[in-house]
Amino acid sequence: MKNKKSSNEKIAEALEIEIMEAEESKDILKSKVKEITVNKDDVNKDYDSVRKNLRELIDRGFDAVNGILKVAEESEHPRAYEVAATMLKTVAEANKDLLDMHRKMKEIENNGPNSVTNNQTNAIYVGSSSDLLDIINPKRVENVSKNRQLPREQ
Repeated sequence: MKNKKSSNEKIAEALEIEIMEAEESKDILKSKVKEITVNKDDVNKDYDSVRKNLRELIDRGFDAVNGILKVAEESEHPRAYEVAATMLKTVAEANKDLLDMHRKMKEIENNGPNSVTNNQTNAIYVGSSSDLLDIINPKRVENVSKNRQLPREQ
């Protein structure tokens, strides 16, 4: 009789490597807490840069809207009016973004601390799903053991 090989054995044979047995580890790894500091000068520089970019986009948007409206009036084509309406909507959204940025900057200046603590916990569990359920719910172990009682002899 031929000995059937598992798919892992076939792959290992094709790649000419040896299969290593994985060690079971039930350790839970936790990452360290990192503190992120925010420099006030950087915040102000970013604010100025974003404000300048938004203002420039709004100004160019107005110029583009005026040009598109002229084209739409001259051609009287529905697609030209559709493009003009889309451009108007885009400029209006840019204005809202500018106002929202001002509001957020005021909130940062009034409430924001200079450092932000970022708690990040990454847990890696290596084990079976049954073991994990047993850890999460200890009552499950009791219920499973009660249900696995041997049948009575008659």
